[in-house]
Amino acid sequence: MERVKLLDGMRAVLRTRHYSIRTEDAYVQWVKRFILFHRKKHPSEMGSEEINEYLTHLAVKRHGRHPPRARRWRQFSFSIATC
Repeated sequence: MERVKLLDGMRAVLRTRHYSIRTEDAYVQWVKRFILFHRKKHPSEMGSEEINEYLTHLAVKRHGRHPPRARRWRQFSFSIATC
């Protein structure tokens, strides 16, 4: 059995749940930035501490130009859970 790449698998799950392409792209970008922020560490090796660290980084660095923390958390936790 061939191993599916992380983001390809995530896209497949989002498509089976009938998410829009724009939502799919947004979730994939969230996960890409999260992985790069943690120096390409696989999400399965990380937990809530790394997620909180990343969301805090976004809140401090971006000065609230992105969705509120609760919304980011929901989007992000879904994205990571589907990985």
